[in-house]
Amino acid sequence: MATTTIRIDYDTLPEQLDCRQPDAAAADIQRALRADGVAAAASDLLTHLAVEVPTAQLPAASAVLARMDLICAVKR
Repeated sequence: MATTTIRIDYDTLPEQLDCRQPDAAAADIQRALRADGVAAAASDLLTHLAVEVPTAQLPAASAVLARMDLICAVKR
C-alpha cells in the first residue's frame, strides 16, 4: 500500500494545537483523522510534525486537515 507523508511546520499550527507540546498536537491530529476513518499515524519529528496516510485516503485526510486549519483547501 502506498503512503503519503504530510509535513506540518510547528510555526503553522493554529492556536488550538499547542506547538510547545508537539506530541500532544500529533496525537490530536491523529485522533481527528482516525475519527473520520483515515488510517493515519502522526508523530513529532523535532523539526516538524509528520502525518502518514494511505495515498488512497489523501483526499479525506486533506479535508480533515483543512477543517483543522492545518492546510489550505484549494477548490477547483
